[in-house]
Amino acid sequence: MSQKEAKARIKINKLLEEAGWRLLDSHAGKANVVFEGHVKITQQMLSDSGEDFEHTMNGFIDYLLLDEKGFPLIVLEAKSESKNPLVGKEQAR
Repeated sequence: MSQKEAKARIKINKLLEEAGWRLLDSHAGKANVVFEGHVKITQQMLSDSGEDFEHTMNGFIDYLLLDEKGFPLIVLEAKSESKNPLVGKEQAR
């Protein structure tokens, strides 16, 4: 990880904490952010949601934000300010 990327991650982490997300387990509850998680999506999961977006079943994400039950809620892709936001949107999809 480059120094520039490390600084960006620190900034993102701070913003997430300020917004109330828990990066670590604490007295307030279990962490509800997963960093650079490897996720596997099954065809059944896609069918259950009624959406068949892609046939890709594996991937890496920068941040996965979890709901109060620990289920995936938000995929957050961090990108350089010089990149078009649609690049991150497509990668998250």
